[in-house]
Amino acid sequence: MVEPRFLLTDIPCRSQTDIAGGSAIDDVIAPGLKVLFCGINPSLYSAAVGHHFARPGNRFWPALHLAGFTDRVLSPFEDELALRHGLGVTNLVARATASAQDLSRDELREGGKALAGKVLRYAPGVLAVVGIGAYRKAFDQPRATIGPQGQRLGGRPVWVLPNPSGLNAHYQLPDLAAQFRRLREAIDLPDPCSSC
Repeated sequence: MVEPRFLLTDIPCRSQTDIAGGSAIDDVIAPGLKVLFCGINPSLYSAAVGHHFARPGNRFWPALHLAGFTDRVLSPFEDELALRHGLGVTNLVARATASAQDLSRDELREGGKALAGKVLRYAPGVLAVVGIGAYRKAFDQPRATIGPQGQRLGGRPVWVLPNPSGLNAHYQLPDLAAQFRRLREAIDLPDPCSSC
């Protein structure tokens, strides 16, 4: 596990996020997960604090909860608690950048190959790639759409979800949660809040 670079109450300043460029975040992963969520790559903010989907405005953790994957909204600083719900988090490309647009097609393809090996090793029930554009480039699937894919990766089924970044204006939080919920219901995963 990556040691947190800041206290939970600290917000990295611009110079701290700038020096995070090129660094990586450890995967939150274990064998036999129900779902392994795969982001595109860490933001500079996430790399600076050492946690997945940590940039303010990213809607991954709220969407996960609203879709019924978790019993409450986890903080990015609690990303390891996702394992208790049978969920993991990794990235297609480990290198942190200011924008996913800074990644080359070759870098995404290489990341796709590495991801296939990771999926083969850990055997999650489903691989959920969070970001349609990156998925299309990494796996040479220009016509891929949101939802289940026809291909398998590392022997496991693949599902593509919208990018939860606050910069993705095409999907607001309720729409994101609905797409995440489609995945949860498709794999018949019970809602931990149904008895709340």
